[in-house]
Amino acid sequence: MNGLVTKPGRDHGGGLDLAVAEYGGTRIGWLDLSTGINPIPFRAPHPSANAWAALPDKAASQTLIAAARRFWNVPEGASVLAAPGASSIIAQIPALIPAGTVVIPAPTYNEHAAAFAHHGWQQAEGGARADAQVVVHPNNPDGHSWSIRSLPAKQAGLTVIDESFCDVMPQRSCISAATRPGTLILKSFGKFWGLAGLRLGFAIGDPALVNLLGERLGPWAVSGPALEIGAAALDDTAWADATRVRLAQDSVRLDEIMTKAGAAVAGGTSLFRLYDVESASDWQDRLARHHIWSRIFPYNPRWLRLGLPPEDGWNRLAAALA
Repeated sequence: MNGLVTKPGRDHGGGLDLAVAEYGGTRIGWLDLSTGINPIPFRAPHPSANAWAALPDKAASQTLIAAARRFWNVPEGASVLAAPGASSIIAQIPALIPAGTVVIPAPTYNEHAAAFAHHGWQQAEGGARADAQVVVHPNNPDGHSWSIRSLPAKQAGLTVIDESFCDVMPQRSCISAATRPGTLILKSFGKFWGLAGLRLGFAIGDPALVNLLGERLGPWAVSGPALEIGAAALDDTAWADATRVRLAQDSVRLDEIMTKAGAAVAGGTSLFRLYDVESASDWQDRLARHHIWSRIFPYNPRWLRLGLPPEDGWNRLAAALA
């Protein structure tokens, strides 16, 4: 293994309360583009009265899991676990095997590094072997895509492929690797379907690891309403197909607005775009004065990330940059 590397800071998009405190206004009056959440969410059905009043039952859970298997084409031999958000899974994964060295190519979503550090792991650079490796596919924030052949460690006891943003490009999914021993593939419901507050995520892969995760999360981890809404959304493939088309069109529209204002496209996905600017903090301040919140990064002063505006936010963004 090569030398140990320093873990990245634990920062996130969001934080709108702090922006409101500094720049004024009210939360409802702000346009929050600091996350990569679909701004036009799936129109969720009203959960049944039983979903609210009773503990989640086994049948509802099985219905959701079956819908997940169909939507993501989960291969036979791989297990599927529903959880209250992908972040709850990320927090538990490092405890599944004894702590050692983990390879997490940076920059990327920093909760993975924080979770492994919390459980006593040390980060190392890529090489021939590692005890664990984590890749985010496509990567947040630059949109870099991985494949099974391009993983940073050729041998690892635990391989985590975080596909939280992969539903915009399902043809690139690594789901076929879910049957490999020691492999977990993560899926986030909140981002593509735009329902982050529902708190729903999935771990797919090695049955032994998935079972251990389920034991750590405990019974009734996913609420009854989340089970019903998640199953309905995963079964609505027509909505998913139309949404991918719209997101692709809107990401091009966002690039046009930003490049016209002087930014250069640096990467991203159709749910978020990464731009290279002379001073990301100055751009963030400029937008914040118009009550538009963006994402900047402590490790790169030139990177500015924006999510897609809602339907009524496009003209507002263009006016702020005019």
